[in-house]
Amino acid sequence: MSDAALVENNESPSTSNGIAMEIVVLGFNSCLGAGFVGSVDMLKLGSQIISKEGRYQSFKVLTASFNGKPFEDSSGRLLNVETEIAALTGLTAILVPGYLCDDNAKYLSTPEIAALAAWIRRQHAMGALVCASCSGVFILGEAGLLDGRRCTTTWWRHDELKARYPRADAIWGAPLIEDQRVVTSGGPLSWIDLCLHIIRSLCGDDAAKLAADFAVVDTAPSTRTVYVPLSHLSAANPFLLEAEHAVRVAGEETVTAQDLARTLGSFGSDTESAIERSHRRDPQAIYRPCTFRNRAPVARNNQLSCEATSCKFRVLGRSELSSSVLSILRHDAWCLPPKSRPSKLVRP
Repeated sequence: MSDAALVENNESPSTSNGIAMEIVVLGFNSCLGAGFVGSVDMLKLGSQIISKEGRYQSFKVLTASFNGKPFEDSSGRLLNVETEIAALTGLTAILVPGYLCDDNAKYLSTPEIAALAAWIRRQHAMGALVCASCSGVFILGEAGLLDGRRCTTTWWRHDELKARYPRADAIWGAPLIEDQRVVTSGGPLSWIDLCLHIIRSLCGDDAAKLAADFAVVDTAPSTRTVYVPLSHLSAANPFLLEAEHAVRVAGEETVTAQDLARTLGSFGSDTESAIERSHRRDPQAIYRPCTFRNRAPVARNNQLSCEATSCKFRVLGRSELSSSVLSILRHDAWCLPPKSRPSKLVRP
């Protein structure tokens, strides 16, 4: 969920205590298969992770098409759904994926899209949160739900959106906008943001963060082990998981061997040795992906040299970043500005 998202004039969808909320992902001819299947998987992963917490109201994820029959996605694959739209009512949220077509005006005039648009409008009037990504926003336009509302779509269809729906307040380049229970987002993969936004709207910020950490960001694996299949954990080293988590949590703060030792309950000089034994490599290998790579965009965006980067950050170990940069650059020279790259890379 981007901090740049614009959310205003919104009302939370009404829910009944003790009754599971229902979210439907719509499938229709020429829709993006990744947007349809990905949205279903993302929402079901989110439902699984937050339900185990026991602190959030549960929700059910359904799939539906115009007539309940399989539909052909933009790649020509037949995808199944669970039901037809006529069998659904009183939904909590609706998600409309993007689609791909050669003639948008002709596509939007088909009976299938007209029926979907009319049904979506009725569901919104009954209190549903209605969401669409990329070109799927045009279907909300056909439903009349963009009139008088702020909205967005993928940047290369912005002018077309404004021309077709002149009463809509289309915002160019906005990643996600919600206005009066109508949520629109940008590019073809923005269904990820939509799914997290739906979870946040229905279950709260903490639930959305929990879902994002589990399904998207994966920033703290050691704290999520209760939700991971045992077969995946059997090959993992608990000591390394805790060490990596400690470094990730520290972010851009200085992390010394002593700091890590206190966190892990070990003794200063023994910590690096323990990491080396567990990882069978130099201890710095454990924090490369969660320190230097996380900070590389800072160097790239600010055009920092290796020396400036060394002064800006400190990392785990006995020395400052300057002694680590050359080693890391052997693997990760691509992530720095051109002037920061060494002229010759030496294999470790």
